[in-house]
Amino acid sequence: MAEVRFEHVTKRFGDFTALRDFDLVIEDREFLVLVGPSGCGKSTALRMLAGLESVTEGSIFIGERRVNSVPPKDRDIAMVFQSYALYPHMTVYDNIAFGLKLRKTPKAEIDGKVRMAAEVLGVDTLLDRKPGQLSGGQRQRVAVARAIVREPAVFLLDEPLSNLDAKLRVHTRAEISKLHERLGTTFVYVTHDQVEAMTMADRIAVMNEGVIQQVGSPQALYDHPVNTFVAGFIGSPAMNFFEATVAENGAGVSLEGEGFMVDVPDDRAGEVRSFLGRRMTFGVRPENIHDTAFVPSGITAAPTRVTVDVTEPMGNEVFLHLMAGETKLLARVDPRTRVAAGEEVEVVIDMERMHVFDPGTGVALTSGEE
Repeated sequence: MAEVRFEHVTKRFGDFTALRDFDLVIEDREFLVLVGPSGCGKSTALRMLAGLESVTEGSIFIGERRVNSVPPKDRDIAMVFQSYALYPHMTVYDNIAFGLKLRKTPKAEIDGKVRMAAEVLGVDTLLDRKPGQLSGGQRQRVAVARAIVREPAVFLLDEPLSNLDAKLRVHTRAEISKLHERLGTTFVYVTHDQVEAMTMADRIAVMNEGVIQQVGSPQALYDHPVNTFVAGFIGSPAMNFFEATVAENGAGVSLEGEGFMVDVPDDRAGEVRSFLGRRMTFGVRPENIHDTAFVPSGITAAPTRVTVDVTEPMGNEVFLHLMAGETKLLARVDPRTRVAAGEEVEVVIDMERMHVFDPGTGVALTSGEE
């Protein structure tokens, strides 16, 4: 087990900077997820930690050891790839045992570790098969078993579920989380899927264009995003954003946009009053917009008139695509709603859950209820 530290790490490929002044501490035994869109630098960070890419500037530590120049085989890490990387001519048993054989581990010890790992991952009945005889989920579990027999200080997982179908992704996601609890080892997991990140991580590091945007627990990132990128990336469906002007409304304050006006609750008016007369980016999550027939108790409801453009029944909820004048918004409402496409209706926004951002920098000016 070991702490991992990136200290001011930069990675360049010619004139292109893939990772810029990357500073991150991953605690011993923590499950940390690096998440972001394709090309944001998350896999580059993982490959540098594994020793598969060199560091242009800065330092990487595993425990107290600086590993910039340490070969991958000597870093006490194990990596699970998106592509499984199994040897097709070997049996499952031999694939799992391969790394131990290279280390000249005693045969009896190899056998015990292979069978233990296979049982943990549910592939103990497949040991005599070859990868071509396995499903995608079974091959992924074999790849994980091959990693855990090495008993590394740090597990690295690079989008290991992206080749699986949706149902199997959910199942394997739970298996990996249970495996982390059982092994008590540091896990660093890379994905572009924010649902994976939210459901598995102790902490999430959100990345964009080679820079960490925010690090925190899944709930902290959801409730208090530091900018519009994090706010739009964390949460599914994504947060709605509107351009609005902060205006006085009698003794209170309102946000006025194209086709809508909503009052800011008195207990939050102080957060935006200093921006009177200025344009702001107003953010509200789809789950904080409600059909007036099914408004939860205890919310500060700001009504607004909208036209229903499209309805998407999902069984346990309904997605409403709405228009407020020229402003588009998405609501995630109670499945009992009876509104239909083409209707003009009233919805309410829970303004205690509002977010306001600087329209130029995208930095959060308010970030929801503390």
